[in-house]
Amino acid sequence: MARNTMEAWIPEEWETSKVVQAITQVSAVEALASPITMTSDTKHVPRTAGMGVDVVAKGGAYGEDTSLNDEVLLTARKFGKAARIAEEDIDDSVANIIDSKMIGWGRSYAKMIDNATLAVSAAENGTTIPFTSLYQLLNTTDSGLGYTGGTNITTAASANLPSYTEFSTAIGNVEGGDYFDPGNMYAIAHPAFRKSLRGVLDLQNRPIFLEGLNGTPDTVFGVQVRWSLGARLSATATSAPAGRPIMAFVNPELMLLGRRSGPESVFIDGRDGLSALTDESILKMRARRAWAYGHPNGASILVG
Repeated sequence: MARNTMEAWIPEEWETSKVVQAITQVSAVEALASPITMTSDTKHVPRTAGMGVDVVAKGGAYGEDTSLNDEVLLTARKFGKAARIAEEDIDDSVANIIDSKMIGWGRSYAKMIDNATLAVSAAENGTTIPFTSLYQLLNTTDSGLGYTGGTNITTAASANLPSYTEFSTAIGNVEGGDYFDPGNMYAIAHPAFRKSLRGVLDLQNRPIFLEGLNGTPDTVFGVQVRWSLGARLSATATSAPAGRPIMAFVNPELMLLGRRSGPESVFIDGRDGLSALTDESILKMRARRAWAYGHPNGASILVG
């Protein structure tokens, strides 16, 4: 195949790129979250604890709201990888080795961004733990928002075998909050839940899990399920988490995904520089993302 030398990062076309299609098929967060355009590496996004309402008598004074107004800070972090490709593989291969590498990176990135945003079980450090994950948010007390850490986390007594009561408790934790929106709610879950869900019945012996047919989505308790391979607990962000699976009940409007750049790539021709000695070129892929969940009372998690 012909070789093109690219001297700048080339962004993937969001509507047509196979890399982007792979990412949005695999990543629940990239597909569902509210996108926040970022023109710098940080951005403050307003957050409110709600606003009250009173009955106002004719000619009466309006009461003033005392709800807390604050903001969340989005900080862009870089996810990337480089692949060294031999000149022979580029020139002799029938398959497009560069496209194959890019799509492979996209799928790994998709799993890692879901893990980093939803299921990392430690505090943000900006490197191995790029964000405050949803799990960590729900596990942390925030007195300013009136939330006690762990309130909206339900852990199954038997690993990988959650009961009907545990599923019901988990979704009930978010249903009872001010941010519950029955028309705009998703369950993001690891596929490991599928096996256990098939055997869970409600008190009338009806299945709580309905597998979609002919393009209709899977649902649990009537809530659409989006499956994610990144939805397993891990100590640091990874594309191959191995901890217990989670099911997160979320409102996409509260899922704030900052998009600073990418996915994008640069191809560094091996005929230039030191790589000319080995007939190798380098393909680099990256995306810069930021994350925050708007309010801990607007989500809940079941640990399977």
